[in-house]
Amino acid sequence: MNNPKNGLFRSNGTNYLVPFILITTLFFLWGFARAILDVLNKHFQNELNISITESSLIQVTTYVGYFLMAIPAGLFINRFGYRRGVVFGLILFGIGSLLFVPATEAATFYAFLFALFIIGCGLTFLETAANPYVTELGARETASSRLNLSQSFNGMGCLFATFAVGQFLFQNSGDGLGNVALPYIVLGVVVLVIAFVFAKVRLPEMEHDDAMAVKAKYGREPLKKVWRHKFFVYGLIALLAYEVAEISINSYFINFVTGQGWMDDATASMLLTGGLAFFMVGRFGGSMLMRRIPAEWMLLYCAVGSVVCTLLVLLDLGRVSLVALMGIYLFEAIMFPTIFSLALRNLGSLTKTASSLLMMTPVGGCGFLLVGIIADATNLVIPFIIPLVGYILVGLYGFGLVVHYREKPE
Repeated sequence: MNNPKNGLFRSNGTNYLVPFILITTLFFLWGFARAILDVLNKHFQNELNISITESSLIQVTTYVGYFLMAIPAGLFINRFGYRRGVVFGLILFGIGSLLFVPATEAATFYAFLFALFIIGCGLTFLETAANPYVTELGARETASSRLNLSQSFNGMGCLFATFAVGQFLFQNSGDGLGNVALPYIVLGVVVLVIAFVFAKVRLPEMEHDDAMAVKAKYGREPLKKVWRHKFFVYGLIALLAYEVAEISINSYFINFVTGQGWMDDATASMLLTGGLAFFMVGRFGGSMLMRRIPAEWMLLYCAVGSVVCTLLVLLDLGRVSLVALMGIYLFEAIMFPTIFSLALRNLGSLTKTASSLLMMTPVGGCGFLLVGIIADATNLVIPFIIPLVGYILVGLYGFGLVVHYREKPE
């Protein structure tokens, strides 16, 4: 009954459609939470009169949470399973969101940063559990396509956050920091309700019949052994490069287009929503195309497209650069889930451990600090060198995989 077209059946006839739907709802939540940061960045600049470099601490604080909690999250999930990892992550996520209420009362930038750090820790558990779980819910041949489909709902969350929260905050600009708490109160309540649901449902755990199965649950040996898989290591580097590029562009977008004099903050937030719509379309489209095109080839094509678009932005061609900037969202859309699934290919019981290491890569969001420093010291265009280098590294990973599987087809 193996059905590679939908990828939700295994050779033993097991149907994973219901678990797949449940887990996919989580992708919307963390897409929403991460996209809000791109709006908060400019909002805090306006309300607190701080520089791009100072406001970049929003991204730095959140994504440092990923770096610090990724390995603990992997150890927790190895020991207690995917479902408990999801529930624990949702609880941290909900608590961090509700901490925006006392942070608003404190009215200090650092109080908000602490709340964002807790949210980042919660998101780490969610992503460390959900991403590899989706790759294991069905046929291995369609793992990349399946993860791209789930990640498409991540794009929906991003789109909704920049549209709804962006318009809410920028239309009420000048009213102080009080209005920041409301979106997080709603988010926190929703997240805690979903945590309760996941605490009550049963999700199938994936078992692997290999020598590392027990050690992966109780020992540290998998953390050592996973480094022997070269395409996992290269994938880790490529994923970090992608995160630096993607988060830097998202976080810098409103600053860039308003600084160029093309539009105001509210319009820029709408345009960012449009870019994220392209991003979502790219993921849905990529998921369908990868049923026919090998994932490594798709990754290479999209990396080349991203490099070309970034070069056009660097050439500072006015509206042509703006169109190219929007094009980046379309081409980069499939990169995270595709690199993630390719890096986990054939790892068996090492999958959870490898996933925890891959989930350290959102620390690349701290690269926005460097973007801010360059922008404050030079001009608004030069910082795009950073994402350019990131997309080149992704392209090299895709090229290496294409060469490898052409020489040694599976």
